Amino acid sequence: MKDPLEVLPKIVKKGKNRIVLLILDGLGGLPYKGKTEMEVARTPNLDELASLNSCGLMDPIFPGITPGSGPAHLSLFGYDPIKYQIGRGILEALGVGMKVGKGDLTARGNFCIVKDGIVTDRRAGRIPTEVNKELVKRLNKEIKEIDGTSITWKSGEEHRFVIRLRGDNLSEDVSDTDPHKAGEKILSSKPIETLESAKKTSSIINEVTKKAKKILKAIDKPPNGIVLRGISAYPDIPKFPDIYKLRAKSIATYPMYRGLTELIGMDVEGGLNTLEEEIKSFKKSFDNYDYFYIHIKKTDSYGEDGNFDGKVGKIEEVDRLIPRIMELSPDVLAVTGDHSTPATYKAHSWHPVPILICSKWARISGVSGFSEAECAKGDIGRIPTLYLTSLLLAHSERLDKFGA
Repeated sequence: MKDPLEVLPKIVKKGKNRIVLLILDGLGGLPYKGKTEMEVARTPNLDELASLNSCGLMDPIFPGITPGSGPAHLSLFGYDPIKYQIGRGILEALGVGMKVGKGDLTARGNFCIVKDGIVTDRRAGRIPTEVNKELVKRLNKEIKEIDGTSITWKSGEEHRFVIRLRGDNLSEDVSDTDPHKAGEKILSSKPIETLESAKKTSSIINEVTKKAKKILKAIDKPPNGIVLRGISAYPDIPKFPDIYKLRAKSIATYPMYRGLTELIGMDVEGGLNTLEEEIKSFKKSFDNYDYFYIHIKKTDSYGEDGNFDGKVGKIEEVDRLIPRIMELSPDVLAVTGDHSTPATYKAHSWHPVPILICSKWARISGVSGFSEAECAKGDIGRIPTLYLTSLLLAHSERLDKFGA
């Protein structure tokens, strides 16, 4: 794959046309009783747009690779996810408003349930956020420092939280404690490099995990453990508005997505909790930006939970909001996902993601609806997600001709 950042900054130009990127997280699915979630969902508005515009499929990284949310989103924004590998910790930390300085390390954490040394639920039943806050308050009080390194805890949504390590000689070259699936033991963090700082950091991470387990066990109700992943520092990355000459706004309810878009320089609105609040934010700010990223989380959450009907219902809810987006007449609307999360698979998967691009310059795919099988027939074909941003810029007339 050619890195778009080697080409696009040389030919991008300012313009007045507005772009909307609507992301249904984990959109793609697999058949259950013969049909995927998108095929079961009643989506008359998306079906009509698909039949009159461009459709296709996208691979977030490349075929066969199952992406995390971070690299999948970097691809959506035109950053090569192989070149720019960013840890989940820093994204989550920025998303919850944690202050991170040079030399700090961050990690994303999950409260979990452990039985006989085995993680039985990595998300602790998606505990209420208010329960999370009470637990984090206690952990902040009882685990403040280890080996001369200060430890700070901050709540996220439901089962998620963030920790920040601040001290001397820390290294992000250490492994996670999260086994990434139920039925496995919590892992011991180990140095990826032989640096002394990596040994120190992995030791601190393991001690945090041990101390937290002891504190949570004393409370005597779930959750009773933590897992940590994405241990990372603040990276050096080009800014989206500078590269693409766009005034960009991020509209998302979940911290990680706010964190990532803040990291690449988008304006981020905090305090949004519902899809309705997201749409109101979009409409209120429509005249002030050229580019809007709108993120819908629950399609992914229902997929991970194996809730086929819940995911179908969320897709239908988004479809009902399409007229409210289109009534503002965006010049380009793209509807897609960052990756597939089939409810039958209960996890992110490697399957390509459907993409719909609506603009006055779109070719008519003539498909019968917005689904995996129909989008496979579309004029876009099957492309790397990395090239989505160049397509959106082209449809909004923001790219000059390349070469003589």
